[in-house]
Amino acid sequence: MTYLTSKDGTHIFYKDWGPKTAQPIVFHHGWPLSADDWDNQMMFFLGHGFRVIAHDRRGHGRSTQTDGGNDMDTYADDVKQLVTQLDLKDAIHIGHSTGGGEVAHYVARAEPDRVAKAVLIDAVTPLVVKTESNPGGTPMDVFDGLREALAANRPQFYLDFASGPFYGFNRPGAKVSEGLIRNWWRQAMMGGIQGQYECISAFSETDFTEDLKQIDVPVLVIHSEDDQIVPYADSAPLAVKLLKNGRLKTYKDLPHGCFQIRPDLINADILAFVRGEEEKAAPQPAVTTPEMA
Repeated sequence: MTYLTSKDGTHIFYKDWGPKTAQPIVFHHGWPLSADDWDNQMMFFLGHGFRVIAHDRRGHGRSTQTDGGNDMDTYADDVKQLVTQLDLKDAIHIGHSTGGGEVAHYVARAEPDRVAKAVLIDAVTPLVVKTESNPGGTPMDVFDGLREALAANRPQFYLDFASGPFYGFNRPGAKVSEGLIRNWWRQAMMGGIQGQYECISAFSETDFTEDLKQIDVPVLVIHSEDDQIVPYADSAPLAVKLLKNGRLKTYKDLPHGCFQIRPDLINADILAFVRGEEEKAAPQPAVTTPEMA
């Protein structure tokens, strides 16, 4: 297996597939998962001639189960070190949920010519938790409840989370995938409980407003309107307004884990964006694209 050793000695596991001369796509996973969450997308974009890279965030997957540095500043710095080690130029960074926050935090600070475009999928941007300045956010006691359930019985908590709201399997008539549930649970249990516990604060309390304002490259903001984890109304529409060059694509009935439930839709829309072909892409019946404000 391939690892980056960060400045503080943390070992960051990563995958790096495809021609080293091809345009790189870097995938950033959500909490509490790993690079394996992007298996479908990595194979898809590898098949389209891209170099594909995905890492396990510190405290997650096969990376070091750290007792420190489980915060967004350190996550973004780990990404910067990985990008430097691999000497990635003109890269596309794609992040889901917590990984979307990580993308915003890194891209806002990236060296010139390192980043070409970014994609935020059901991301935690601009801010998840409810505050005086973010009245539509999720109340803090929800995140306290996540921490309590995680510390009390991590295996059962993760099983319930994957079986329910993450993929929308709690919705009436939902087609449940046992494979997705087991794979989610497998990835989550690979990581360290302390890093995952502290990551809850990182993804819920980090304010990405200034990051979004600083990003100059084109950004595709994808969000599921039926997202039960990061509610649509307090995320994507607000994020895209803060971006200098953002565009919004929504999916009416998909869940938080949309890119695994319907990879055919998500992959095609990302590929069109990466190639600059969004306007040419054929409309899908399950997709709605709101007017940009």
